[in-house]
Amino acid sequence: MPYHQVLVIGGGLAGLRAAIEAADKGADVAILSLVYPVRSHSGAAQGGVNAALANAEDGKDDTTDKHAFDTVKGSDYLADQDAVEIMAREAPARIIEMEHWGCPFSRTKEGKIAQRPFGGGAFPRTCYASDKTGHYMLHTLFEQVLKRQIKVYSEWASSYLIVQDGAVCGVVALHMPTGQIEAFQAGAVIMATGGYGRVYAKSTNALINTGYGMAMAYLAGAPLEDMEFVQFHPTSLYGTNILITEGARGEGGLLFNAKGERFMQKYAPTAMELAPRDMVARAIQTEINEGRGFENAYVHLDLKHLGRQKILERLPGIRDITVSFAGIDPIDSPIPILPGQHYSMGGIATNVWGEAELPGLFAAGECACVSVHGANRLGGNSLLDTILFGKRAGERAAQVVKGKAKSANETIFKGAVEKAQQAYAGLVRGNGKEDPGQIRDEMRLAMFELVGIFREQGQVTQAIAKIGELQERYKKLRACYGGKVFNWDLVRSFELGGQLQVAEVIARGALSRQESRGSHFRRDYPTRDDKNWLKHTLAYYSPGGPSFKYKPVTINRWQPEARKY
Repeated sequence: MPYHQVLVIGGGLAGLRAAIEAADKGADVAILSLVYPVRSHSGAAQGGVNAALANAEDGKDDTTDKHAFDTVKGSDYLADQDAVEIMAREAPARIIEMEHWGCPFSRTKEGKIAQRPFGGGAFPRTCYASDKTGHYMLHTLFEQVLKRQIKVYSEWASSYLIVQDGAVCGVVALHMPTGQIEAFQAGAVIMATGGYGRVYAKSTNALINTGYGMAMAYLAGAPLEDMEFVQFHPTSLYGTNILITEGARGEGGLLFNAKGERFMQKYAPTAMELAPRDMVARAIQTEINEGRGFENAYVHLDLKHLGRQKILERLPGIRDITVSFAGIDPIDSPIPILPGQHYSMGGIATNVWGEAELPGLFAAGECACVSVHGANRLGGNSLLDTILFGKRAGERAAQVVKGKAKSANETIFKGAVEKAQQAYAGLVRGNGKEDPGQIRDEMRLAMFELVGIFREQGQVTQAIAKIGELQERYKKLRACYGGKVFNWDLVRSFELGGQLQVAEVIARGALSRQESRGSHFRRDYPTRDDKNWLKHTLAYYSPGGPSFKYKPVTINRWQPEARKY
């Protein structure tokens, strides 16, 4: 049975950065990833990463305090301000570190790291590498992992966290190439498994973003925080929902409805297209819902006026995507776009060092909730979140495992393997008639239509009932394919049970929160309610459904005020 002092689950930006820091602090560390690390969804991030470097000509007065305030305001005052200040203060060091490790950021004429405007920011503080920032950052960090000879277990599907005496001590996982199920023992486990985008239809997320990592922590006893806050990116490509970066608007892209109106003037007259994502997404969806969209389905993102040279220099990836997947060249034609589910503000509840409530468990990146994003994340803060809080989680995990003895009790690990073997075997023997793909599609559609950009009690109640029905149907699955080699039918069917748990937490949290704040917009409670709802939601697993507790938002500098742009 493999043993490592620190075991990182997930090979994206947060996981790689956590592993690097734990190794640099002297811990024996390994990464266990569902895919080869450079195939992680972090590579799909396009637009950039925030830091108050003040490199842009019109950003000379930017400071870390201003970055922190923009983040707090963008969060609709639900972010914990102590965590936000840490993020803003440490951001420049993390970006310079990435540069020193070889990340090929785009440059100003003076040779400094280039920065572009992003929604909700008072200054151009989004550092970028063309429109492939996440891709370049991911490869940069993986090079550092290889340099340190950190052990990487690729293509292992994590199944359960192993808990002994109330503390996490390892994980049981299935090896995709062979079907082997094995336990991994660890002094500390860092979850870095990404978001739950595929719980929703019309998502910008990769197929592997099922949210099952969150479900693993939840089922093991760790609370999930603020799961009702779901970010819908304003601009996904019509027909495929592939992400069209906010950088396209940061470079000057304009939004038009079918009447030829630059409609953001009605919704955010000062910030226009660079209002925060929740506002722009609601504006676009409103235009479509009220009949001002093209084919009642999408609006246009127009880049033509930027000119060929700027598009080829700053947005080459976007041009490749639109040409390849829509047959449209943005140099000559506008891009058809609509909102798509994009990001989870909520996740495994942690402190600023990535520590979860369950001893031995840490989390970082999109699967975690620190909380620095509150009710709405500003673009450019997610990549920063991964490398900054990934580093902090790795540092603290290395401290925690120092001197920690390896468990001599192997019974618990054998039991965990047997539990997983029985669960997978039960899916192969399934004698029901339910198709997991059909259940998954119905879940995703219900979440998008009923717990989406706009919500109200009747719709969310309907979604909860639908999820309950799907959970019952999940118990009656048809037999899964029994092959051992890359059996995605088996793994996806197994993960579907956890996805339904995550969907239920999102929906029940959305029903409970009787206000509108950030990405959570209730038509029946259209105003923000600081008196009753300036608090975080904590969901704990129970067999009968999630039980909820609440905790106060940390407010140490900026009192909530009206959020206008």
